[in-house]
Amino acid sequence: MKLVVHVDGGSRGNPGPAAAAAVLSTPDGDVVDEAARTLGSTTNNVAEYRGLLLGLERAAALGATEVDVINDSELIAHQVTGRYKVKHPDMKPLHAQALAALGEFERWSIRPVKRAQNADADALVNQAWDAERE
Repeated sequence: MKLVVHVDGGSRGNPGPAAAAAVLSTPDGDVVDEAARTLGSTTNNVAEYRGLLLGLERAAALGATEVDVINDSELIAHQVTGRYKVKHPDMKPLHAQALAALGEFERWSIRPVKRAQNADADALVNQAWDAERE
């Protein structure tokens, strides 16, 4: 089963209060799952990796064998594909976890898009932040 996994993460301040989110859908666009969680205080890039890991965790739990990951972080997408090196020590373990999680799928891809094309995951990140403040 193939799922499209829109993921996002962000922090208000860098570092600052952070959240991660994922929206999973069929290739036809039917949403089958969504999740968000707050992360405490961390950087935007760490939050982006946490969003990726959250999305992969949910896809595996739903029984996906193939994932098409979409995010709005060119850095994370290109680090995962090997185009960019991972230099920051806080991101190296998250990168390794992401590669291990992706390795559990028969096929996977990851690509960055503009934030507007990732609006549902971005909205969930903001909802998680707002819920944390209440």
